[in-house]
Amino acid sequence: MFTFIHFQKLACLALLVGLTLGASAPAEAAPRSQTKTEAEKAKAAKARMRNKALLLKKTQTRVSVVAPTPEQKRRESEKRRLEREENREWLAMHKRWQPGRLSTDMIWEPLPGEKLSPRVQASLKQVIVQLKRQLGKPYVWGGQTPEQGFDCSGLVFYAFNPVLSRNLPRTANGMFHDRTLRPVRQEKLRRGDLVFFNINQRPGADHVGVYIGDGEFIEAPRTGLNIRVSQLSDAFWQDHYLGARRILTEEAVL
Repeated sequence: MFTFIHFQKLACLALLVGLTLGASAPAEAAPRSQTKTEAEKAKAAKARMRNKALLLKKTQTRVSVVAPTPEQKRRESEKRRLEREENREWLAMHKRWQPGRLSTDMIWEPLPGEKLSPRVQASLKQVIVQLKRQLGKPYVWGGQTPEQGFDCSGLVFYAFNPVLSRNLPRTANGMFHDRTLRPVRQEKLRRGDLVFFNINQRPGADHVGVYIGDGEFIEAPRTGLNIRVSQLSDAFWQDHYLGARRILTEEAVL
């Protein structure tokens, strides 16, 4: 006979079964509308990054064409002024250089009594062009290239060796005593001749320059000074003058 007690037992059993099934059932998936929202958020984030990159690119493009500021204009003007001043100083170092004319035109105007074959003249031109490119660079003891700098004999060594059939000695004294170089009296100097000096009162030559005409020579003086054009007639150079050697001859040049 089905009694109230039986009914209570069945109800409890049903409740236990329901709780067990509820605990083991898988969790419901997130609503479709929520998943779609996350995807849209990611897409929007990518769009923002893309827009930011485009704006940054446009900003950089605008900066590159912005007109210079007054301070930038002032600095650029001062830079050009200093360059013009330096150019005037270089022109003043050689009285045959005149503003408004090409320096190569003046270099190759014949000097009084100067007679050179085309081959020797081409070598002379190459040497003097190389020498004048070094004007204003600092003296460096032992240097013999534009990157290193130059001492006096290193400057001569660098400028002359490319046009000669053999290499010069490396030192001023070695050049002075080289028997293949012809001695020249001071009043007979011509462009490209080497002029030697004894400055430190030790035997032999300890300084050398290259005569470039009009009583002037190019030299790398000493530590603390720059390569320059000097006047051979100055009392200092006359007091220490040792002699001259002709190096650019038909037999010597390539």
